[in-house]
Amino acid sequence: MIDLANAETFMATHARLLDRRRLAVLLGQEEPAGLLAALSAYRNPDGGFGWALEADLRSPSSQPAGALHAFEVLEEAAPATSPMGAALCDWLATATLPGGGLPFSVAGAAGPGTARWWAGADPGVPSLHITAAVAGHALRAAAHDPTVAAHPWLAQVTDWTLERIAAQEQPGHAYELKYTLQFLDAALGARPEAEGLMERTAAFVPASGELAVAGGVEGEKLRSLEIAPLPDRPLRRLMPAAAIARQLDELEARQQPDGGWTVDFPSSSVAAALEWRGVATVLALITLRANQRA
Repeated sequence: MIDLANAETFMATHARLLDRRRLAVLLGQEEPAGLLAALSAYRNPDGGFGWALEADLRSPSSQPAGALHAFEVLEEAAPATSPMGAALCDWLATATLPGGGLPFSVAGAAGPGTARWWAGADPGVPSLHITAAVAGHALRAAAHDPTVAAHPWLAQVTDWTLERIAAQEQPGHAYELKYTLQFLDAALGARPEAEGLMERTAAFVPASGELAVAGGVEGEKLRSLEIAPLPDRPLRRLMPAAAIARQLDELEARQQPDGGWTVDFPSSSVAAALEWRGVATVLALITLRANQRA
């Protein structure tokens, strides 16, 4: 059993304002207006998001990773909507490469505190990893925001991502697998080919429900619960049930004495290390509440 009061104390004393307001909305303590206001602080005049909304990308510049996290927050604000969603799609249309894919990062990512994988990415090469991540969160935001759903960028990026997944013989990096599956789960219903692709791709998740993260720190792994955190989504049915049950127990047990959760991946700065704990705590509580564990 988790200690919710201790988790709230941790968030009040350690987390950035955005994540404190995410928690307040999750717990029904606040309407989404404050959450949307906190999100807007990371927004640039071009409609994109930067300013370390992705904690390991400290640059102010608008980036695909910033778009990923912005759509994540816009989804959590439902049923409230914001003009920021459509404006973000406008910016993404300018950042999308010919053909429909997004680069892992665009020019301007490098700078103090930015992780090497963001700073060193080629802005001219499309990345299935980041494209699937952004498109998947955009599709989930579109479920309650008709301006995002109707935006031509979303149709374009959905087409590109489905085509690229269909052409793959097997997934690449563990996180690419995660975001590919989450994208396909979000595309179900709107795109009939998504179901078969999701079933084929989910077969690459081992029975253990754990995937080693190539290039990460020793022992870093991705869990099936992180791939399919919500019990009411079709993707959950494709995950190993025993692994999910075990990982829910483990997630509860990973609450620290200070009330928060930690991450098992490296951070690029002192600020990022602290900010990721706030993010991890919110995501842990979202997952545990959805699974009736909190």
